[in-house]
Amino acid sequence: MNGATLPHSIGDLSVRTGVPVRTIRFYSDAGLLPPSHRTPAGYRRYGDESVGRLRLICVLRDLDVDLTTVRRVLDGGLSVAEVAAAHLEATELQIRTLRLRQSVLRLVARRGSSPEETLLMHRLTHLTAEERRHLVADFVAGLDAGTPSGRAAAAAVRIALPVLPDDPSDAQLAAWVEIAELMADDGFRTRLARGAFAAADETALPGVAPEKAGELVVFAREAVAAARAAGVEPGGADAVPVADSVVARFASVLGRPEGPDLRDWMVRELGTGHDPLVERYWRLVWTVNDWQLVEGHLPFQPWLIEALGGAGRED
Repeated sequence: MNGATLPHSIGDLSVRTGVPVRTIRFYSDAGLLPPSHRTPAGYRRYGDESVGRLRLICVLRDLDVDLTTVRRVLDGGLSVAEVAAAHLEATELQIRTLRLRQSVLRLVARRGSSPEETLLMHRLTHLTAEERRHLVADFVAGLDAGTPSGRAAAAAVRIALPVLPDDPSDAQLAAWVEIAELMADDGFRTRLARGAFAAADETALPGVAPEKAGELVVFAREAVAAARAAGVEPGGADAVPVADSVVARFASVLGRPEGPDLRDWMVRELGTGHDPLVERYWRLVWTVNDWQLVEGHLPFQPWLIEALGGAGRED
């Protein structure tokens, strides 16, 4: 064989491709880049096709393709497209893992977490989807095994289970950690099981006849939802007529005068029918599930209680 057919030594390949001589020799020894010929002195020589083969090997290795898979591609057992598809999935998984790690680090830095809290946060955020489902299922089972109001709360939780996506945002991850912490708290389970979350309108005002309570709560909720949608803040002047209209409806339905006593009674009763921690839980669920907040579904009590306090100061 003449030099025109087999012109390339390992040094020539290195110059043409920029691949170090040591690396070329390794690929050759591994059988990925077999020489086309050896000189009488035993030196390896390579044909022109070896240049393209070496470049393909380097591209695949740069993409973190293992040597066994590289060999299958070179031997025709796998196409480059098939390898790319498989490694695309693996790379996307690595990216999701890195994003999750980045989000956890941001969360730890923002919360100023202690070592114990950091360990807990790491464990909660690295649970598999199946483990997260078990955590939620155990929480629901604990509710369901309690009082009738607990079973009602369990039914509500089942309707809106928190499901953390594979590639969560920082807000979703932080919300999931907080939800998991609440679910591990027996005290929170007790509060949710009291039925404060979804007390029916007709039972939201203890001591008031169900038909009257239902009418009043619906009116109050709709009035607050409209005010929120209009951007009215509960402590501002624009909230005064809203609060006044609700007080007037309560006075009319209950047959009581529109005075400070009625307002104080409303604040007490509405406060009893609302648990801010339970409200927090549902807001967190909306965040994890990336659901849009609907004004009419937000608890109306905190807004109205604050508005009643502001309006009451005018009397």
